[in-house]
Amino acid sequence: MHKRARAKIIVNATARTDLDESMQRRLLDIFAAAGASAEVVTASSVDELLELARTAAKENWDIIVAGGGDGTVSVVASAVVGTTKHFGVLPLGTLNHFAKDLQIPLDFEEAARNLLTGRPLSVDVAEVNGRIFLNNSSLGLYPVIVRERQKRERLGSGKWPAFIWAALTALRRYPFLDVRVTAEDQLLTHRTPFVFVGNNEYLMERLDIGRRECLDAGHLSLYITKRTGRLGLARLAMRALFGRLRDDKDFLALRPTEVTINTRSSRARVALDGEVDILQTPLEYRIRPRVLTVIVPEPKPE
Repeated sequence: MHKRARAKIIVNATARTDLDESMQRRLLDIFAAAGASAEVVTASSVDELLELARTAAKENWDIIVAGGGDGTVSVVASAVVGTTKHFGVLPLGTLNHFAKDLQIPLDFEEAARNLLTGRPLSVDVAEVNGRIFLNNSSLGLYPVIVRERQKRERLGSGKWPAFIWAALTALRRYPFLDVRVTAEDQLLTHRTPFVFVGNNEYLMERLDIGRRECLDAGHLSLYITKRTGRLGLARLAMRALFGRLRDDKDFLALRPTEVTINTRSSRARVALDGEVDILQTPLEYRIRPRVLTVIVPEPKPE
């Protein structure tokens, strides 16, 4: 990346409580020392985040940077997709899946320097009913977990205690979905506890669970469990840990470029990069190959 670049850095003010003024000054100092310039703005809501990103995409910035977790990164990226702007990430969230999969440093200062020294890489994005997501989307158990976790956090619980409580609550209720899924030329009808759609292929076995090796292969990943109870779900988890998940008769994995999901209801609760929304059905998923140019670290010499 050219070190004299101009960057607009959009930070989610709720993503990290210690992103104080001193850190923002340090960020600007790193750019100034490289002969580059940056402007930092903060947003206190998703609507404000999106508005700031859309405005920046129309202005004379070389790089538009998202500072926050995966939800923040996804929202800001949606305004950059399809433009000539480069997209940067300051991973300030809890999980930071997108940054990890692209090997973007999680350390604040290293991530800031990567914006100046990294290289541009064009990656795929996925969308459902016109909504962009960078990591994954799901129906069933996970949206319930997210909703319950958010409730607990609003009551004052920390993120991990809230997540554990939410997971136990979701497993106690254990909701099932009746879905009709069209993937390429296949029609699948299932009663299932969850459907997972990823932007490119997710590794689903052993210690690599939840990781992607590339984000530019030009396809979605679709994972469905057929009807199974709590013990069946535990069995699938054990098979994943021992590398035999894909052989299980209750687990289906496909790599389509388009997916249509119908449910019995005209609306469905859908998780998108860790945030939950209500979308109209059918849910129309598709991959958009290499429409987002992200600044990633230069490969290390072998």
